[in-house]
Amino acid sequence: MADTVMANRFKLKSTLRNFGPLLGFVGILVLFSILTGGKIIQPKNLSLMLSQVFVLMIASTGVFFVMTVGGLDFSQGSILGLASIIFCWVSQFSIPLAVLASVAAGAAMGAFNGFFHVKFKIASFIVTMCSQYFFRGLCKYITTAGPVPASIEVLSLDKTWFKMVLMLIVLIVAFIVWHYTRVGFDLRAIGAGETAARFSGCRPDFTKFIVYVASGAITGFASFINVVRVGSITGTAGRQLETQILIALVLGGMPISGGARARFSNIIIGTLTYCVLEKSLPMVFPVSATQQLVKGIIFLIVVALTIDHESLKVIK
Repeated sequence: MADTVMANRFKLKSTLRNFGPLLGFVGILVLFSILTGGKIIQPKNLSLMLSQVFVLMIASTGVFFVMTVGGLDFSQGSILGLASIIFCWVSQFSIPLAVLASVAAGAAMGAFNGFFHVKFKIASFIVTMCSQYFFRGLCKYITTAGPVPASIEVLSLDKTWFKMVLMLIVLIVAFIVWHYTRVGFDLRAIGAGETAARFSGCRPDFTKFIVYVASGAITGFASFINVVRVGSITGTAGRQLETQILIALVLGGMPISGGARARFSNIIIGTLTYCVLEKSLPMVFPVSATQQLVKGIIFLIVVALTIDHESLKVIK
């Protein structure tokens, strides 16, 4: 009898972990559709919601890899801001070259995080919190005299289909890497346990360094879409992006401790859920403080329901 109860409990937890985020997204969409009188699903609001998805989902893809190995990255907003400035500068000469420059800048900033995390064994959240202030300071210093404009030709690329194609390319490439290459296996193995990963042939330090470089490069690419959308960059560009990414991934069911239970669907479901909340809450709760309160409650509920207490460990 006891074995049956334990088996049923394990099956329920497994089902909740696998399908809970999707059910949560559907439930939140239905709930706020009712509360807003159907406004949230009107074409105009769906279009506005979609415009927020592109940058967040692309940047979340890189952080997803970081979190899979058990790390965190609080510098993503600052990386996006600084890479966007570099894109704006280079776009005055060539847009394709500007894309390469922003990706390279993002990769360099990711390498900065990865180097200090791996070389000096400093916890990832400490390293990235420090680099967050460093990169943000550079953004504000550069934009002291005013916003940094991009080439006027960049604005012609602000088309939904174009940004959708770029986002899908990033997701498809990341999906292939995640499911069909040794890299994906190594990431999950390291998140589950570095010691065991070493015995399976992984190189945890090198892999973690590459993960931070890749995460920065992906966010650098996201800066291209960010500039296309806004046209010029101020010192506050990308502010709070790291918080949005973390909340989105957790809403999508991403385990805080990473490992084998991470699912690629965490990126897509989590980002969509977050964007629905961001667009819906102001319609239902006009007061900003109430919106923050509701967000916090939802976030805590999701963490409480999806967190894996057995494998939870200190973030590396």
